[in-house]
Amino acid sequence: MNAMEAVGGYAAGVYLRSPTTGLLLMAVFTGLPLQLFRPWWRMQVNRPYPVAEAYRSGQAVHLPDAESAMRRFPQLTAGLPFPFGSLYEPVTGGTERFGVLVVLREATPGIPVGTADRERLRGAAEQLAADLTALAAAGARTLWEGDPVGVPAPPPEAGAEGARRAADRLAQAVLSLDREGRIGYVNTAAEDLLGLDGPHLRGRLLWEALPWLGHPAYEDHFRAGFMSGEPVHFPARRGRHPPGQWLSVDLYPAADGVTLTLGTSAKPAYAPESRAGPDVDADADVDTDMDAYADLDASADEASALYRPVALAIALTEAVTARQVSAVVTEELLPAFGGRQLAIYLLDERHLHLAWETGFPQGFLDRFDGVSLDVRLPGVETLTTGRPLFFESMQHLAAAYPGIPLDADVGARAFLPLIASGRPVGSCILGFDSPRGFSPEDRTVLTALAGLIAQALARARRYDSEVELARGLQSALLPHRLPVREHVDTVGRYLPGTQGMDVGGDWYDVVETGTGLLALVIGDVQGHGVAAAATMGQLRSAVRAFALSGSTPAQVVSGTNQLLIDLDPGQFASCCYMLLDPASGSVTAARAGHPQPLLRHPDGRTEVLDLAGGVVLGIDQEASYPVTELRLTTGSVLALYTDGLVEKPGLDIDVGVERLRTALAAARPSPLTETADRLISEAGNTADRPDDIALLLASRTGGDP
Repeated sequence: MNAMEAVGGYAAGVYLRSPTTGLLLMAVFTGLPLQLFRPWWRMQVNRPYPVAEAYRSGQAVHLPDAESAMRRFPQLTAGLPFPFGSLYEPVTGGTERFGVLVVLREATPGIPVGTADRERLRGAAEQLAADLTALAAAGARTLWEGDPVGVPAPPPEAGAEGARRAADRLAQAVLSLDREGRIGYVNTAAEDLLGLDGPHLRGRLLWEALPWLGHPAYEDHFRAGFMSGEPVHFPARRGRHPPGQWLSVDLYPAADGVTLTLGTSAKPAYAPESRAGPDVDADADVDTDMDAYADLDASADEASALYRPVALAIALTEAVTARQVSAVVTEELLPAFGGRQLAIYLLDERHLHLAWETGFPQGFLDRFDGVSLDVRLPGVETLTTGRPLFFESMQHLAAAYPGIPLDADVGARAFLPLIASGRPVGSCILGFDSPRGFSPEDRTVLTALAGLIAQALARARRYDSEVELARGLQSALLPHRLPVREHVDTVGRYLPGTQGMDVGGDWYDVVETGTGLLALVIGDVQGHGVAAAATMGQLRSAVRAFALSGSTPAQVVSGTNQLLIDLDPGQFASCCYMLLDPASGSVTAARAGHPQPLLRHPDGRTEVLDLAGGVVLGIDQEASYPVTELRLTTGSVLALYTDGLVEKPGLDIDVGVERLRTALAAARPSPLTETADRLISEAGNTADRPDDIALLLASRTGGDP
């Protein structure tokens, strides 16, 4: 609450890590009705939302208005399409990441978040981190489990006596709400209309006192009123006598609360349908109507189901690989419909192969892997017929497919065909732990989402084919072995990225020149995929040709620059070229926009070299590349690397270089293979690497001292 007030916010909350890896949970929230934000109580850290971005990067995210939010996080504005500003500050203590502090406030179109507000929010996050660090040191758990806790604001005041008498004279029903949706004042007309007296209503949340307003069809209207600051008007159907009565609802928000008015009206031309389906009588008996609103948690879950598919659709556009598509479906689609099991099968040569599963007993689905399209199974028939299959209980599934193995006795299943542009891609199975019905709306939404999933998977398979081609090309172009020379050892390592286009244009090489010298080369072509790998191959061949002809380092780099400009592939590249005399240890080096190499001295002291350099290759035809001279003593280790080894999202590259320098200083100088493995191991254990990595080590083992 202090952070909220410090930056002029009207709501604030804190997300904390949960026991589930990669999942943040909203822990506390204040300033707005908590139940309106149920779709965002859970946040996967790899999702494209500002909370997740702040946590992943360790950097604050400031969105002063709706335009900036739409530009950077369109999925946020898809679920909350209102004009508001929002600030997200990571809560970190040393190397420990606890979560994210969030503040919502009025939009300031065109005006960025000021320095003072940034510092105040950062200070609040640092204080929170210090408190959490102290709790952790005392042995308390700092992981959050369960639902968030709402922190109440001071109780709403009933208002001055004169104002109350004035409002009581109005024929229109008037209720005063605080910013969290609690009822403060109720005029006489509202008591008469609702059939409830003031003491029964005051101090209670609106949706608890009047459950019929808690229907998910109205949640977006309330979000708009509480968040945008603009008046909102909509019709709502009561759940009390007279049955089916429609009321006009008007919200007039202000900084200190919301005035709600109710008026009688005829049924509007458009009204939200019941979630029970279109066949339900709009004027059904009050008992039936109230059943639909009795469980507020269920209604809130339904609201989540309306918004999560939107998030799924947007997130699918950003998923590139089949693994990423499957992960998005797991994280967005399952929670939306309360599912617990998911399986995705992909079609290949008239057989369905299991590509992804979660929630099923280990090994249960293996028996269905590779089944042909001639087998009578629901996962097959949904694809061959193009019709989704819904089974409200496991008994219904067993009756429809006698003898089919079942993973549970209780539950429900949905089998969805994955068809993209008329072409079969595979099938998707959704599992539920308990029997459930599938309303017409559920079936329509799931079928539509299956089409989106199929499109994303088809795109991912095309991507995977290109990656396979790029991998083959990259493997063929990188050296399979490095030359063995007296007085010097060399070791190279390469790791492809695991995000985006997987394979890039990083390369390394060691070339024996005709003059007895050894050329050490490392480079990085901008971009990823087949084009980058092909350009890398051309540059590597050019560098080898120049080196074998006896060219100086300046001539090699300048000639390669000219070649790249003449090829005009629309790409540029960085490069570092070093010419080593193994006998004397003398080195001449030229650098083109590449990270500075590291040098470990025999006593363990490790430094970042300061080589003179020019611009990256492929930019300036007139560029010059000065040469730096240095000497490697016996026992020293030279490390050349590409930026993928030292760059991490949200961190300055200098931090990564210093981390690498420290690791090299701490490593044993021999055997050199172990040193290389140690330097690259941390990056190799990272599941999501946005860039590929090349590393080349050279150690002088003898020769002149």
